[in-house]
Amino acid sequence: MSGIIFFRTKDLMKIKEFYLSIGATVWLEQENCVILKHGNFLLGFCKSETCEKNGVITFFYRTKEEVDLAYRGLREIALAEPKENEKYHIYHFFANDPENRTIEFQCFLHPLQPYHDGEELLKNRRSIRYFGNREVPDEVLWRIFEVCRFSPTAKNSQSYYFVVIRDKKTLELLASLRGNSSAPLSRAPIAVAICSDPELSMSHVQDGCIAAYHFILTSWLHGLGTCWIADMDRIQVKEALGIPKEHYVATVTPVGYPAKIPEASLRRMTKEMIRFVD
Repeated sequence: MSGIIFFRTKDLMKIKEFYLSIGATVWLEQENCVILKHGNFLLGFCKSETCEKNGVITFFYRTKEEVDLAYRGLREIALAEPKENEKYHIYHFFANDPENRTIEFQCFLHPLQPYHDGEELLKNRRSIRYFGNREVPDEVLWRIFEVCRFSPTAKNSQSYYFVVIRDKKTLELLASLRGNSSAPLSRAPIAVAICSDPELSMSHVQDGCIAAYHFILTSWLHGLGTCWIADMDRIQVKEALGIPKEHYVATVTPVGYPAKIPEASLRRMTKEMIRFVD
């Protein structure tokens, strides 16, 4: 969950230009609304007949299901049931806090620019094995790869590379190789193989695995689900994808917008996994 403070404005363009002039950037822009970002702060303005000085505190979630869950917990103070708002492309409901401030709980009905902070990203990423029907836009994929090119490697060898798979027959072939473990590859609109070249690095295995996890985290940051499919460094994969047999395939991961996000699994306590050598 993340948050925005919203205000109504009579002059959306003038307000937008002012906040851009003091260092904010456009995080999301629609016909009747603009959300500006400054550091980790999100500030929204919506076009209206009136100018508002006291804003609405808005908490936003990834999915409708999470909004519905919030509603069930706040049903007694909610002003109405959640519903879609076509004007602003959101699914939301309102409630009041103990001092009667208006609070909004919503999810956006379209892809978003990244907004997770580092700790939230690392704690909340999930393995996704079922995907929606929405295609992955090329512009989103290229933004992910732009981040992934900064993945660290031994001696800056940059031995890793990525192979994007869109062909359905190839996805089905890859999905068949390891039974249930590789089946998610046939459920996603695309898959990505993360590979590395041993001629460029003696640590190409580590380079490939680090790059793969960079890709998985960055995909989640952009709203996309992935799942590490292990044991794909095999000749059938390399022949299907045109990868040299001596190269290493760290993983072939499905990539797509999640059909649903699973609950977090139980984790060991921190003290259970730490040992000091003094």
